[in-house]
Amino acid sequence: MPREQIDITIPALSGKRAVITGASDGMGLGIATRLAAAGAEVVMPVRNPRKGEVAITTIRRAVPGAEVSLRSLDLSSLESVRALGDALREEGRPIHLLINNAGVMRPPNRQTTADGFELQLGTNHLGHFALVGHVMPLLRDGRARVISQVSVAARRGGINWDDLNWERGYRGMRAYGQSKIALGLFGLELNRRSTAHGWGITSTIAHPGVAPTSLLAARPELGRGQDVPQVRLIRALSARGILLGTVETAALPALMAATDPDAKPGALYGPSGPGNLGGPPAEQRLYPPLRGAEDAARVWRVSEELTKTAFPTA
Repeated sequence: MPREQIDITIPALSGKRAVITGASDGMGLGIATRLAAAGAEVVMPVRNPRKGEVAITTIRRAVPGAEVSLRSLDLSSLESVRALGDALREEGRPIHLLINNAGVMRPPNRQTTADGFELQLGTNHLGHFALVGHVMPLLRDGRARVISQVSVAARRGGINWDDLNWERGYRGMRAYGQSKIALGLFGLELNRRSTAHGWGITSTIAHPGVAPTSLLAARPELGRGQDVPQVRLIRALSARGILLGTVETAALPALMAATDPDAKPGALYGPSGPGNLGGPPAEQRLYPPLRGAEDAARVWRVSEELTKTAFPTA
């Protein structure tokens, strides 16, 4: 049986500037390509410039004349995040869309960022938190939509407040879930604070379901020399159209949250199929770990302290 064709309509985005982390391959590359095709100027901050150049070639092959460019960014280094913020502010161009998409998943052994944070917390959450803080003037100028990619792993678990950096008893999957819960709570709190302080931006969270992206593939830099068994199963099910999505459909919830005129600020978007693993994108009920406003405010305070990033209060 042929796979159901799933897509959304993206409105014209000419004159809009979109910044997308993790856009050099997989789902992020798909998001960047679709936004470029809609006329947006796409800025791709990347850690690996060679990989970024290949991605730009791919986008321009699909979208001749696409306005797309690279910037340097290593989310596991707050110095690198700060440098990107400085560079973008110096350019002085309003940002209309920011998609916090990059991430790492489940290193087999505990690793740390340049600043000493557990790698998943530091990369998936703290790096994005600091980035938003550094480009806040540009987001306000663009009355931006900020979209933060969480995960089905944020359905359960919570913040390990007594050991945020997993220095005692590292558990890779729980640490990954924590990083995505933290990012989701931040995205929701960002929307609350923007509303309260009149920042003029909206913040929404999305998740891609489950698809054969590179998150669980072989990543020697993470200490993973070969694909984990789960990713082989994910590829097989996805190829057969069973339950799961594809790399292309995984990009749609974030694209809907970023571009749909009716998308709701402070909401969660994800696949609407069984188990929310695949299927057409739609608004979903917030996962239980993401519903606590007190937890969100605490994540915000702790993240400000850890990253030494100050947000405006008015």
